[in-house]
Parts: sequence; C-alpha cells; structure tokens
Amino acid sequence: MQAEAIASKSKALGIFLVLSSALLWGLSGTVAQYLFQVKGFSPEWLVTVRLIVSGLILLIISFAKNKRTVFKIWKSKNDSMSLIMFSILGMLSVQYTYFVAIDASNAATATFLQYLAPAMIAVYFVFLNKKLPNGKELLALAFALVGTFLLVTKGTVDSLSISKEALFWGIASAFALAYYTIKPKSLLDHWDSPTIIGWAMVIGGLGISIVHPPWQFVGTWSIGSLFFVLFIFLFGTLIPYYCYLESLKYISPSETSMLASIEPLSAAIVSVIWLKTTFVMMEWIGALFILGTILILSNDKKPI
Repeated sequence: MQAEAIASKSKALGIFLVLSSALLWGLSGTVAQYLFQVKGFSPEWLVTVRLIVSGLILLIISFAKNKRTVFKIWKSKNDSMSLIMFSILGMLSVQYTYFVAIDASNAATATFLQYLAPAMIAVYFVFLNKKLPNGKELLALAFALVGTFLLVTKGTVDSLSISKEALFWGIASAFALAYYTIKPKSLLDHWDSPTIIGWAMVIGGLGISIVHPPWQFVGTWSIGSLFFVLFIFLFGTLIPYYCYLESLKYISPSETSMLASIEPLSAAIVSVIWLKTTFVMMEWIGALFILGTILILSNDKKPI
C-alpha cells in the first residue's frame, strides 16, 4: 500500500510538472508572436539570447548546488555525445523551428502543428518494437492527418490557408519535439535536469550564434518588449523546460507529450483574445482532431 501511495504521488507530481510547463509554453508562444509581428524582433535573435542566458543561469544554479556535477558529465564519452546531440537536434531545433513557425503564421497554428509530435512518437515506438500498429494507433494517425489537413487548408483541397514556410517549420517543430521528448530519458537516469538543460541551452545557443550572433539585433525596444523578453526567459524557458524534463522522471515520454496537449489550447485562446488571431471553424475542427490524436493515445494503457 505504501509503495502504491508513493507511486501515485510521483505520478501526480509528474502530471503537475508537465501541465505547468505546457501552460507556460502556450503563453510564451503568444508573447513571442507579439514580439515578432508587433515589435519586429527576429526569431534567430530571440532563440540565441534565450538559450544562452537561460542556460547560463541554470548552470550557475547547478554549480551552486554541486560544483562537481556540472562538469562531471563531460567525463563520460557516451553521455557527453548524447548531450551534444540533444543540445543541437533537441533543444536548439525545437526552439528554432517553433519560433520560425510562429513568425511565419501565428502561435496557435504553430503550436497545434508542433503537437503532431505524440503521433510521431507512437509511430516511432511501433517501428522500434517491430510490431504492427493497433487500432488506436491507426485511428490516432488518421486523426492527426485529418487534423493537419483541415488546419492548413481550412478544408479547401486546392490551396493552403497558411504559407508553405509555416507548414514546413510547423512539421519540423513536431519532429524536433518528438526527439526532444524521447532523447533525454537515458541522460535523466544519471544526471539532474538543471545540468542537462543548462548545458543543452548553452551549447544550442552557441551553435546558432555562429550563424546568428546575438549582437545582430532587429526590432523595437520598449519597456513592454523588455518585459516580454524577460517573461520568455523565465516563464517561457527556465521554468517550463525544467518542469518538462523533470516530469520524465515520474511519467513516460508518451504520457508527458499527451498531457502537454493543453499548450496549443492555451496558445490558441490567448492568441485569439489578445492578438485577435482569426481562426475559422474548419481550423478549430482540425485543431480538435489533433487534440483527439493525443487523447486516443493517452487512453492506450500499454506503455510506449
């Protein structure tokens, strides 16, 4: 009984962590849309500075707690290589593709497209486990395809309602999120979340700064834009990324990605209310199909 109670509390903590991260990401996506489309900020600058600043803060916090842990990860060849791959293909990719998708469309559309990731994760594990997809997995994939079609075409077969650029980066962000969710599981078994996230952010930030140096700024500064940049650093980066990866200690990657499905809803609602983003009926139906994908998969009791 005691073991069951502990397991229940651990799962509840994991659920709380991932829901918190999803809500904050949804809000920060809409804030990013404001900075891009109203203040003229570039996605490249925001990603570069966001990663480097937030990563350094996390590493300082980790160093204050345990000086040895921060650098010890580099003594393991396997873990250090995994960290570098996660930094570039996971952390940097999910940040960059998502922000560029927002810049090319809006926070709501970009976030809904990104949340095709659970279906991609399910397909990945089907191939990994060398088994045929079951009925729920096939239905989820069908929902994902129908939802994407309605979201990007508004139900019109001969044209896209969003640009090809927005569609490309939105799908790319879904692949990046799937990788970001699956990859760090082995790292989290040996290292704490702040250390992993901190290094991943710094490495990713330094990587993109080679192409887009942080001193190449485009946009309009004001008290409001400064506040929103700080909001993205703290509530759109540090806190949610820590919560998201920490949740993987208590619940599975598939459960994590499914529970995080409230992010697109929060992004859509805030974007429509605050930034007056227009969403027609077919787009809402498409969004519901994508959310339905996640709900179908979340009811599958088999671990993936």
